[in-house]
Amino acid sequence: MQFHPFSLHQYAEVVDLWLRAGLQLSRSDTVEGLRQKLERDPELFLVATTEAGKIVGAVMGSYDGRRGWVNHLAVDPGYQGQDLGSRLMQELEHRLAALGCDKINLLIEPSNSGVKAFYGRLGYTADELIFMEKWIKPE
Repeated sequence: MQFHPFSLHQYAEVVDLWLRAGLQLSRSDTVEGLRQKLERDPELFLVATTEAGKIVGAVMGSYDGRRGWVNHLAVDPGYQGQDLGSRLMQELEHRLAALGCDKINLLIEPSNSGVKAFYGRLGYTADELIFMEKWIKPE
């Protein structure tokens, strides 16, 4: 497996991966939304490819100068259980640490709650929060 920075020409393949892995996409997961993300911290959006170039994993992280975030992590169902998710997270954590990040946050959708144990094995702990949001741009 090889890790590479995400490129916008891979958009359709990565979205397909996210959907096959059961992720819920956000209104900001558009080509334009990811283009803007790449302008800020492209080194924190990685894809894992096979030798044939097929994308089988991806992690999209971000850093706001204070906290790191894991926005999406997905591994192709046919490649799960092979430590790929852990390796992607390790690489993202390494890159965030190099930027001076002290703490990484992530949110888990209720429909994806089965990944809680995976993140627990990586050292992440649950925090009781009330999450609120407001979209300020119309659809």
